[in-house]
Amino acid sequence: MIGESVRKGLQQDDFAVDWVQDGRAAELALETNPYDTLLLDLGLPGKDGLEVLASLRRRGNPIPILVLTARDAVADRVKGLDAGADDYLVKPFDLEELAARIRALLRRKSGRADPLIRMGKLILNPATHEVSLDGKSIPLSAREFGLLHALVERPGAVLSRAQLEEKLYGWGHEVESNTVEVYIHSLRRKLGAAFILNVRGVGYMVPKQA
Repeated sequence: MIGESVRKGLQQDDFAVDWVQDGRAAELALETNPYDTLLLDLGLPGKDGLEVLASLRRRGNPIPILVLTARDAVADRVKGLDAGADDYLVKPFDLEELAARIRALLRRKSGRADPLIRMGKLILNPATHEVSLDGKSIPLSAREFGLLHALVERPGAVLSRAQLEEKLYGWGHEVESNTVEVYIHSLRRKLGAAFILNVRGVGYMVPKQA
């Protein structure tokens, strides 16, 4: 019940979420998919969450990990953090706080301290999904914001259509073949045709000096 409410809550906050309910299934998902962060319950069947955490760190996986657990003793929190967790949230928790902690982990991962993403005259606010260009507010849909966010987080890097789809959709969501192209077209119309470049046969990128 908690897992389902977390999944729905994060999706409403426009995170793409994949959810598994078993420690071994979690390890398999992490081996086959590139994720930005991991929310890890310690009380998992199949393989305990603390074992999953320790195994990931032994293999050198640097993914930011936020532990969600009912184990609220100080010793348990210390054990989780010392095993490699980046943050710890004890049940019950508020979904708004969870989302804020995820955003903080993602900032840390990208080497950013500023909660706003600034690129020239473009400013993105991941907490409110507000975007402004040259001081003027730019209305974007949730998917448009998610795609733009993925690109500006890695200026100069070329992201394939498949990589962008992974940023926008979790498991079980049907993705039409031209979805990314439609959002790219809309973003270019709103931000300028040259803002997002098409690297033919590879994907899309935002130049570092955009």
